[in-house]
Amino acid sequence: MLMNDYRHNRVPGGTSFFTVRLVEPGSTLLTDHFSAFGEAMRQARSKRPFHVDAWVVLPDHAHAIWTLPPGDHDCASRWRAVKIAFSKALRKSTAAPDSVIWEPHYRDRRVASDAEYDRLVDYVHANPMRHGLCEQAVDWQWSSLHRFIATGLARTDSAVRA
Repeated sequence: MLMNDYRHNRVPGGTSFFTVRLVEPGSTLLTDHFSAFGEAMRQARSKRPFHVDAWVVLPDHAHAIWTLPPGDHDCASRWRAVKIAFSKALRKSTAAPDSVIWEPHYRDRRVASDAEYDRLVDYVHANPMRHGLCEQAVDWQWSSLHRFIATGLARTDSAVRA
């Protein structure tokens, strides 16, 4: 696989890779209500800033790479804010009852090197193909790959493979 050089996308501070999941496997809430998820992310970032290096939203889970400001390691309150805001938006739209929709925990891993960062960005962007949701990563609309292509950090012909 051709690896893209994403280092120019990195910012100072601690960088981590995350997976957040809905309680119900096979649910399509995240893609059905993508705008609410995006708004929840924006609200969380406005209260406690962080940089979203890369992301992909699938029907029942999402992956993200975030960089927090130097010296700040509080990812938990940020994810809690995202989950709460998304859940509230669903309740307001009556799309979901007053039940728990998120798994209580998220998976995270500190990104230790530029090489690992590059691999994880490729992993994030290729994830929809691994799940059989598209044949090429560029075909999946709920991904930061489009931003990477637009800014020259990735090319459609070299793009990610599963």
